[in-house]
Amino acid sequence: MHKIGKRSMILLLVAAMVFIPFGTSAFAESKAVDGDVSAEAMAADLILIRPLGIVASVLGTAVFIVSLPFSALGGNTKTACRKLVQDPASFTFTRPLGEF
Repeated sequence: MHKIGKRSMILLLVAAMVFIPFGTSAFAESKAVDGDVSAEAMAADLILIRPLGIVASVLGTAVFIVSLPFSALGGNTKTACRKLVQDPASFTFTRPLGEF
């Protein structure tokens, strides 16, 4: 059972890394000029992009914790925190729904 869960998680992460660039570029082209966000963009954001953002936030936090001793020695802890923790969290939780 443990192998199945591990394989499923790896498959999910690989699929996310493959499909996110295609999805965001498609939404960028279909965004209306007047600032209105379509229902499709909101639904795709809610169903696909936000869960992947949560995964990115959790993984970024884990990577930050692992890299903390090295970034502290290098003196760039604030930059590492911003790039690995704050940016994914703000993309996931503070961005308006449907705006990429």
